[in-house]
Amino acid sequence: MKHGLKKGSLVIFVLIFGGVFLISFGGVLSFLLFQYKLSLERAAYEESFHIAEAGIDFAKWHINHWPDDFSFSGTYDYKNASGDIIGHYQLSIEEETACSPGIKIISTGWTDKFPDRKRSIKITLMKNTITSYAFLSNSNIWFGENETVKGPFHSNGGIRMDGEQNALSTSAKDTYICGEEHGCSPPQEKPGIWGEGPGKDLGLWEFPVSSIDFDSISNDLAYLKDEAQTKGIYLPNLGLGYYLHFNSDGTLDVYKIKKLKQKVWGYDGEDWVYESNDFDTIEFYATYNVPKNCGPIFVEDNVWIDGTINGRATVIAAKLPETPNTMKKIIINGNIDYEGINSVLGLIAQKDIIIPLYAPDDLTIKAAMMAQNGKVVRYYYPWWYAPYNLRNSISVEGSIVTNKIWTFTWVDEEGEVISGYRNTEMSYRANLAYNPPPYFPAIGDYRVVKWEEIKK
Repeated sequence: MKHGLKKGSLVIFVLIFGGVFLISFGGVLSFLLFQYKLSLERAAYEESFHIAEAGIDFAKWHINHWPDDFSFSGTYDYKNASGDIIGHYQLSIEEETACSPGIKIISTGWTDKFPDRKRSIKITLMKNTITSYAFLSNSNIWFGENETVKGPFHSNGGIRMDGEQNALSTSAKDTYICGEEHGCSPPQEKPGIWGEGPGKDLGLWEFPVSSIDFDSISNDLAYLKDEAQTKGIYLPNLGLGYYLHFNSDGTLDVYKIKKLKQKVWGYDGEDWVYESNDFDTIEFYATYNVPKNCGPIFVEDNVWIDGTINGRATVIAAKLPETPNTMKKIIINGNIDYEGINSVLGLIAQKDIIIPLYAPDDLTIKAAMMAQNGKVVRYYYPWWYAPYNLRNSISVEGSIVTNKIWTFTWVDEEGEVISGYRNTEMSYRANLAYNPPPYFPAIGDYRVVKWEEIKK
């Protein structure tokens, strides 16, 4: 009896501890299996990110080869090195518009084993806009000692730099012939960039560099006219022109020019001209809303402009078909400001952008200005037009793009200001590099300007 009792107790003992062991082993095994599955999911999660990156690379390759084709949104297979399909990526392509610069690409990747563990990447592709420069010129330029440039600037000609700068300046010239227009009499050979400005010692002078083809950045004016007639505002030719005044509430008041002030003599950097760039009498024409779709404002006449822009707009002054004697200009009638940090204004003149004789003594221009075939200039007005021949200060916040000469200031042999603005400051508006005015041209290839992982 005692011997049998001992055997029964041992069996019970073995069963109890065996059960405990099996339960413990099962828990450990379950934990190990859970950890193994979790490690596989983590690996798949990382793999999904690489698959999404592969989708981005494919999208960039496609756009570089077919820059006008944005119709390839969809789902694509992803294969490993052996050629086996192990996952997929889904592409969403959003073409840039006048209101939304840059191509937006979203790539979502996942593996076939864990399709719920997805990763998404969003990038923005843009070309280098001409508004990424504070100043861009196709000819020789001279910045005097009372002139300051804040932001990068480039010239396809030579640069005499006697003023202050805080960013890189570049010239396409190794050397150039400095003439009387740059204070060299007789003419002499000078380096691509030279002068008394501190930029050289700061390492901010670089030359020669590749030139910028101004033909490639010229706007298709016929296309802009069509866009204005279908999406924006179109104003026909009247003879003398229009006065456009932007209001901070997002509206635009348009007036017809009925009479100009008395003609005056001025030197435009190439010739003496006898003309008036100031209006005397105007008549109300219409009030428009600044186009919400960022459609252009195309005027087939000369344009006087000022006010506060609320929205995104580009004003074009051009007469088509284009002939040398009928090209139109933009005249800065007064201060130009903007309402809010997202507002931008672009000015594109078929010929010149002019600061007139009776411009304000202190003038502020917040805009991107482009003289497509001409110059951005205030004429040299002789002393007998005093006090208007001499003005105090001009400040430009944005960009100046000029095909020919640029100047707001004229000096004598001693460097004394004798006409124009005594003090000039041009400041680069950083957000114009990624938020340019509608329809402003761009150069170069597409590049990534924004990259982010997004949660979906």
